[in-house]
Amino acid sequence: MTTAAVDTALAGCPGAADRLDIRIGWDGDGLADALPHTDMLVCARVPAIDLRRHATRLRCVHATGAGIDGMLPLDWLPDGACFTNSSGVHAAKAQEYALMALLMLNSRLPQMVTRQRAARWQQVFTPRAAGKTVVIVGYGDMGQAAGRAARSLGMRVVAVTRSGSTQAQSDGSLPDEVHAIDALDRVLPAADLLVLAMPLTPATHHLIDAARLARLRPGASVINVARAGVLDGGALRDALSAGHLSGAVIDVFEQEPLPPDSPWWSTPNLIITPHSSSDDADRYIVDALGIAIRNALALLDGLPLTNVVDAGRGY
Repeated sequence: MTTAAVDTALAGCPGAADRLDIRIGWDGDGLADALPHTDMLVCARVPAIDLRRHATRLRCVHATGAGIDGMLPLDWLPDGACFTNSSGVHAAKAQEYALMALLMLNSRLPQMVTRQRAARWQQVFTPRAAGKTVVIVGYGDMGQAAGRAARSLGMRVVAVTRSGSTQAQSDGSLPDEVHAIDALDRVLPAADLLVLAMPLTPATHHLIDAARLARLRPGASVINVARAGVLDGGALRDALSAGHLSGAVIDVFEQEPLPPDSPWWSTPNLIITPHSSSDDADRYIVDALGIAIRNALALLDGLPLTNVVDAGRGY
């Protein structure tokens, strides 16, 4: 968070600079003094201060991230305050990452990297991506980004959502199929590639476990750009080591950073990225602040806010 990022975000919201008084703090100093006069608080994690006591005027807390499982439950929010997140800021970069990961897995690049480490020459011939089936569990902003990437390669997109429905994207496109989460076990065997893009909630913790990985067809592969907890990591490592899965690209882990002795480092046919799949180094903070600024203006004008989190659902 920098003053330059705030200025850039304000420039993208005409009139906001004249209507909003924005203060920046980096280490919490002065927060207690500022809170009694604060209508909106923008933060990356749960503040270490008692907001119920010090922020009696607070109307909204905005999280600079999209995933907010680490900030739940919202029992620290003052009465009457809402909670919003930055869902949507990751989409463009997430689409690029998904495109990269889908191409790597379809071309068996993780296998080639594993054999390179072993100084073993073994040719691998793979089919084109077009026509392959991608099952995407969770079809919010991240899942839709993966869907756009898959469609650009001519892949068949099957979405799995909590409700079994989804809205058309801005270009009017829809997945080839949409299923409710109750149908997951029936859908998994069709997947050539499985993309995990759902939020972490009590209902999705280890949703993809050993039994569900076993339902994937031999040679299938997995991408996780969601939260580490939606996937049983030990079960995935076992499936890769046994050769049931041909590869995986994993961006999130239950222990971060991974220690040098983590079994993930020696897992075959795996590409690790260090929780960096979808953060645009140039635009992420600016875009997250843009959502907060537009919501602050909506508060002043008595208009509905965007990205309001449903505490019951956890996203």
